[in-house]
Amino acid sequence: MVPKPTKYIFVTGGVTSSLGKGIIASSLAKLLQARGLSVTIQKFDPYINVDPGTLNPYEHGECYVTDDGAETDLDLGHYERFLNVPTSQANNITTGRIYYNVITAERRGDYLGKTVQVIPHITDEIKRSILALGETGKFDIVITEIGGCVGDIESLPFIEAARQLKYELGEFNTLFIHLTLIPYLSSAGELKTKPTQHSVRTLSESGIQADILVCRTEHPLPTDMRKKIALFCNVQPNDVIEAMDAETIYDVPLLMKKEKLDLRALYKLDLYNDQEPDLEQWKDFLGKLKNPTEQVTIGLIGKYVELKDAYKSIAEAFIHAGATNECKVKMEWIQSETLATNHYDERLNGLDGILVAPGFGERGLEGKINAVRFARENGIPFFGICLGMQMSVIEFARHAAGLAEASSTELNKDTPDPVIDMMEEQKKITTKGGTMRLGAYPCDLKKGSLAHQIYGKTQISERHRHRYEFNNKYLGPLQKAGLVASGINPETGLVEIIEIPSHPYFIGVQFHPELKSTVMNPHPLFVHFVKAALKFSLEKKQAMEA
Repeated sequence: MVPKPTKYIFVTGGVTSSLGKGIIASSLAKLLQARGLSVTIQKFDPYINVDPGTLNPYEHGECYVTDDGAETDLDLGHYERFLNVPTSQANNITTGRIYYNVITAERRGDYLGKTVQVIPHITDEIKRSILALGETGKFDIVITEIGGCVGDIESLPFIEAARQLKYELGEFNTLFIHLTLIPYLSSAGELKTKPTQHSVRTLSESGIQADILVCRTEHPLPTDMRKKIALFCNVQPNDVIEAMDAETIYDVPLLMKKEKLDLRALYKLDLYNDQEPDLEQWKDFLGKLKNPTEQVTIGLIGKYVELKDAYKSIAEAFIHAGATNECKVKMEWIQSETLATNHYDERLNGLDGILVAPGFGERGLEGKINAVRFARENGIPFFGICLGMQMSVIEFARHAAGLAEASSTELNKDTPDPVIDMMEEQKKITTKGGTMRLGAYPCDLKKGSLAHQIYGKTQISERHRHRYEFNNKYLGPLQKAGLVASGINPETGLVEIIEIPSHPYFIGVQFHPELKSTVMNPHPLFVHFVKAALKFSLEKKQAMEA
């Protein structure tokens, strides 16, 4: 039996960036998956960085790390959270990586005698990357999100490669979904279609006719407006999809189902599927999310809090964990630099839980240490991630183990007690891109520990992104003072998890658990942390009422 060819869906955007291509792509993928189809999503980013690992979080948001150690766009987090399927390096390609591969091939001599050009060499490399996931034979449909806006100089090679594929793959094997904006002009009191018309025209100038239009709007699209858009943009009226602003991103799959986006896509791809999407678990999650019985306030202590996308996966993990506990998680975003003063306790009073977030560099570290101290001394549930775990080790060393000058060599190179130090293999590295300890590594949990209780097993695998580690020379003195190393990498002896048994709930992890939290599988560390915060909150209320 000849296997059916993989179908390819391209999602482009126009008018403005940040319209939500990633969420639309994820929602469509979810609906198709719920119909029993095997689906994956990939993101093509037009910037020239080889990966987002060297970008400023203020500019780009968080850097999402996959199991295979790829530093990728934050949209891959959405893909995993919606589909509950891991992604890899193959799911995120940048202009930088495309050019890097072509230039490497040219230096190797693969193009001897040829002039290397954008067409065909760059576009061929893009096409190879687009088709790579489909050629594995694992997927019925591969959705490709092309970053930026149509008309951008940077996006043109990707658009051109997609145009070529449309003709190479043949009829019914490709589909183009164009996401656009229908702005509302309050002065005129009406929605305007002209930006969409211009956007579609720009796409058609590149040789691509949009098959389906998804229109972002703040107000419902009247039938006559849908007909007008269809007429001017060469699509059928039922291929004009309304995408109104939603209460939560997790509403969007259901909104797209109502708009029949999945049915239109299947029709255009000539795929017969009469299976009704199974979204019961998803609806159950939404029901709990929207109808919480309790509320807790969690303080997120970080240095990039002005741009919440810098901690996108953490924020989403709290949404998943909150729904599991039928509890609304209200997040307080606290700039760690503001906690470096003696009055830091005033800012932290009233919190039900404290999370010290990941990050790099020395800015704001003393504020993070103060936040750890406040949580430890006041019995407030504490959760430290990556740098947050390292700061909790420093704080404990200074104020509980008698090592008053303990520090990290990231913070102070000359500290007499470097309880956190650069990993040995990192000391020889001079380049920055993709050189950290990246990807999934195993961890053995100590039986009977808090970590063991949370996970319910003794062996786990979690994703990492760091250069510094717990200095095992100090393991003895710190354990003697009451710190427990409850998670150890079996191959290197690296301390992955620390906890303080004498504290109601205190745990720090070197890895990034937020990267593995999905709607269908909320991460147990976040679920239990919210549970601990809820218990702490209820006990506070009871004490006040007594």
